[in-house]
Amino acid sequence: MFIEPAETQSTVLTVDQSARLDAALGVIAQAPADVKQHATALALRDHQHDGIRVIFHATALGSILIVTYVEVDEAVESA
Repeated sequence: MFIEPAETQSTVLTVDQSARLDAALGVIAQAPADVKQHATALALRDHQHDGIRVIFHATALGSILIVTYVEVDEAVESA
């Protein structure tokens, strides 16, 4: 579940960026409690890996992720 501003951020991603974000969300969904806590908002988790950043809150059982922020860098093209 995306809330603002993550909803708006996700709508401007390229197809490649969306695919990379989907893969990262899949990893997060497998073990949301393993993601480090956000530095200033302890109720939030902050996943950063390979140019992708997702800040989210997981429900008590971890079955629902509430995404509050997403950032996906441009993929580096290999020559």
